Amino acid sequence: MQWRRLLSYLAAYKLRLLLATIGLCFASALSLVFPAVIQRVIDSVFTDADIMLLDTITLALLAVFVFRSLASFVQNYHLNFVGEKIVVDIRCQLYAHFQTLSIKYYNERRVGELISRISSDVTVVRTVLTGNISGFLQQTLTLVGSVAIMFYLNWRLTLFIIVLMPIIVAVAFVLGSAIRRTSTRVQDEIAGATVVAEEVFQNIREVKSFVRESYEIARYNKAIEIAFRAAVKLLTIRSVFGPIIAFFAFAGLALILWFGGREVLDGRLSAGELIAFLIYGLTVAANFAGVISMYSQLQEALGATKRVFEILDTEPEIRDAPKAKNLAVVNGAISLQGVSFAYEDGLEVLSDINLEIAEGEIIALVGPSGAGKSTLFNLIPRFYDVDAGSICIDGQDIRDLTQSSLRGHIGIVPQETLLFGGSIRENILYGKLDAHESEMIEAAQSANAHDFIIELPKGYDTIVGEHGIKLSGGQRQRVAIARALLKNPSILLLDEATSSLDNESEQLVQEALARLMKHRTTLIIAHRLSTIRVAHRIAVLDRGRIIELGPHEDLMAQRGLYAKLYEMQFRETDLFVAD
Repeated sequence: MQWRRLLSYLAAYKLRLLLATIGLCFASALSLVFPAVIQRVIDSVFTDADIMLLDTITLALLAVFVFRSLASFVQNYHLNFVGEKIVVDIRCQLYAHFQTLSIKYYNERRVGELISRISSDVTVVRTVLTGNISGFLQQTLTLVGSVAIMFYLNWRLTLFIIVLMPIIVAVAFVLGSAIRRTSTRVQDEIAGATVVAEEVFQNIREVKSFVRESYEIARYNKAIEIAFRAAVKLLTIRSVFGPIIAFFAFAGLALILWFGGREVLDGRLSAGELIAFLIYGLTVAANFAGVISMYSQLQEALGATKRVFEILDTEPEIRDAPKAKNLAVVNGAISLQGVSFAYEDGLEVLSDINLEIAEGEIIALVGPSGAGKSTLFNLIPRFYDVDAGSICIDGQDIRDLTQSSLRGHIGIVPQETLLFGGSIRENILYGKLDAHESEMIEAAQSANAHDFIIELPKGYDTIVGEHGIKLSGGQRQRVAIARALLKNPSILLLDEATSSLDNESEQLVQEALARLMKHRTTLIIAHRLSTIRVAHRIAVLDRGRIIELGPHEDLMAQRGLYAKLYEMQFRETDLFVAD
């Protein structure tokens, strides 16, 4: 099933496949000429001592080799080209499918595992397609042709090989199945080791700060050792596979020699025909062993293709409705009506949330850890779908809208700002890929980022490193704000985090945020008193519910949870920073 699906990718390359098939057929056919020439030499040339005939046969044989080489070139080039192109198609399709999968899919998997699928697993497919498919086809054709010629020469002698074939096929099938299962396990274990390494690379600061280098080395060595044991099992099966097949193949040759010798003695076969028969027999043995060996490698590839196709068959959790519409011209009013949500059954994170946010209004979300603030953020751009109730933007239920148009009107500045590893220019232009230079600079200036950028050695072309590691926290945030400004969204989701910045950086970021929020409907997860002060209203969440809602002064007067949080968290935080 998997191979049929894999080979379906060939449909787009029919012309190249036709050329490759023609070359393959010519090369295989010409390979069958050599034993016939040997028969001719033995039966005619040496018997009749005809030197001219020997010269003629030699020249003809050289011509055969020339044409065979040209045919092999055509075959190998086009088949390998198609094989490589199929892998490109699969890899691009796999990567594109990754982009359609929902946030939940990535939350439940590790990055190293996904990288292994798109790299190692697809590489296994590439190795088989480009390295073995042409040989598999050629050996199969040569095998069939040799058997046909052997039948023509002496059908009784050929039966010795035919009798052995079912036994070899049965052995190959059993061992091939074992190879496929073990190969899949090897790929799984290698993926597990890759995950360990990827996690350490991403968290190398924590590893070094906790002095856990030895621990991580041991953890990786353990994962590699498990993969090694699986690989040894695969190696053992492969090592048994070859000798068993070779035994049956050469046993067949011994029978050919024994029975063929009797046929020569009885006058039913010439000496030249026996020699040709032996060569054809060697060709059959070699090609049959090659076909079986490649069959085992194809079985290995099935494990990798299965894992690739499992991803391609995964449906995204969040999908556009059949008749989804683009979000109409947005004013930015947001309405949450009876919204409830649970990541897992029975563990409700948000319960009956009702909130009306006017166009251009700034709402601050506060509450203890685990109250549901981040979850509420994730529901508005439809990273997750509500379990009950609805979220509307300008009266349009977001489930009736295309995800691209919805998210195109929403700007998100997360608490942990992560940049791509390229240049500052590339990171800012990510907000609007076709923006002019002047637009990019204007956005950077509004984000208070332009001044520090032009002081860098390469200015906007400075490489920021993975996740923006070469920039300070405040610089990364200002680049992210510039990116959001360039996008020019109608709705802003801001997980404001400036408590870790020094006073100067915080002031620059706050000024940039003020420009970013201007004339935009904004939801902020508040961490600082300065953020609360700019909010028109404050929504206090506790255990998944909004228990208080209103301006700062009104909530303080109520002396409820907000007043306690203000006294315990916000005031202390700001006093600490002021000190």
